[in-house]
Amino acid sequence: MDFGRVMTAMITPMHEDLSVNYEAAQELAAYLLDHGSDALVVCGTTGESPTLTKDEKLKLFAAIHEVTKNRAMMIAGTSSYDTASSIELSKKAEAVGADAILAVTPYYNKPPQEGLYQHFSAIADAVNLPVILYNVPPRTSVNLEAATVARLAKIDNIVAVKEASGNMEQASQIRSMTAPDFMIYSGDDSLTLPLLSLGACGIISVASHLIGPQINEMVQAFEAGDNAKALELHQAYYQVFRKIFICTSPIPIKYCVNRIGMAAGPCRLPLVEASAEHMVVLDQMLKDIGLL
Repeated sequence: MDFGRVMTAMITPMHEDLSVNYEAAQELAAYLLDHGSDALVVCGTTGESPTLTKDEKLKLFAAIHEVTKNRAMMIAGTSSYDTASSIELSKKAEAVGADAILAVTPYYNKPPQEGLYQHFSAIADAVNLPVILYNVPPRTSVNLEAATVARLAKIDNIVAVKEASGNMEQASQIRSMTAPDFMIYSGDDSLTLPLLSLGACGIISVASHLIGPQINEMVQAFEAGDNAKALELHQAYYQVFRKIFICTSPIPIKYCVNRIGMAAGPCRLPLVEASAEHMVVLDQMLKDIGLL
């Protein structure tokens, strides 16, 4: 099982009337695969998953699969705070061509660790696909602890974790408590290089919409033992990593994708347009990296 070094957490392009722009999504998917992405994550946080209907998600999975089939893996974000609904959508995603499942910790209802274990194990048991756990406490208000990750990693088709807690100690614990073939992916662009040094194998990235080849080069440099080159690239693009989160994601990255000439469209409420102040900052960032 190999998802590659850089998976892009895709935005979901919208028309001005806020309907999903499936054609633009396919065009973006092809662009990303041509520009440094080894695989694509569809309907994750960056894809505005909380505001998409199940039918929209399934249609989007099928549309992106048309682009990725025989070329790259398409990972479907299928989970929510409801285990039964997560299982239903995961099964349907498998049927329309998903190559793997991204399953986020249930948000809002804040289950205990045993609830998290049972939630993820039930999803994994319901599909014949690899499952990537997604731990992002700033979004969900619950942390998937290292011991629970290690317990879940013993399930055959739970193969990786997207670790976005920002806790380096926790990442170290996960690495020490799991088998070498259990994959750890950074969930924060700015922490990719530090996490690589702790045993991660790559990044599920937002910045790769803009600088996919450079991020992939950074990971490859680290793998090759060229730490100086990896650090040089990290420092060169650190401001991109930070500024695309200048306000709630995916507001900034959608603005940037629109500005470089691709159809991203607006965000759905309750997300709104970037402020005028943030637009100035993002425009300067795009100029600094030669995209505007």
